Amino acid sequence: MKQYNNISTLIFDFGGVIINLDLPACIQKINTLGIPDVVKYLSNYGQAGFFLKFEKGEISTNEFRNEIRKLSTKTLTDTQIDDAWCEFLQDIPQHKLDVIEKLKSEYRVILLSNTNPLHIEQSATREFAKRGKKIDDYFDECYLSYKMKMTKPDREIFDTLLKKENVKPEDCLFLDDGPKNINSAKALGINSILINPAEKLDFLLELLNKNN
Repeated sequence: MKQYNNISTLIFDFGGVIINLDLPACIQKINTLGIPDVVKYLSNYGQAGFFLKFEKGEISTNEFRNEIRKLSTKTLTDTQIDDAWCEFLQDIPQHKLDVIEKLKSEYRVILLSNTNPLHIEQSATREFAKRGKKIDDYFDECYLSYKMKMTKPDREIFDTLLKKENVKPEDCLFLDDGPKNINSAKALGINSILINPAEKLDFLLELLNKNN
């Protein structure tokens, strides 16, 4: 197993690494809104069209909802649209949060996510609230694509994070379930691990403990 020396900063993706995703359920729910071909816009690793614009913060939540309405054969309420889109994000396994809490006592723990206001303000907020906590209780800093106006795997989002954190690439460990994102980070010299969404994060405790 590779040794990660002098790591000071852990950078976590959100969807697929921390919170479980269910893209088929989301697509099915959106299909019921009278939108049969939404699948061409969506994937677990990045969106297209106005979905991508939403994640880049190029359109507002209301503009996003109106784009959905343009595709639909039905008259849709905001709640119907929000519920369908938020079906993408499911639950957060408690064991993953336990690991993050343990790591946070020794490392700077950061979130770097391609996401949008609805997923953060509704899905994520709801999941953390189940535990009486907020997302900021688990992460020292959250870098969210729609606030940064940039997305992974583009180099600029990694460069911006490194600059704001004032940290060297070799002092970071990045965990993501998207191969393109991992490759971009590695190209900048950031230590990176491709995560299988089904696996636990407990291995990090052993992996990083080897260097203590």
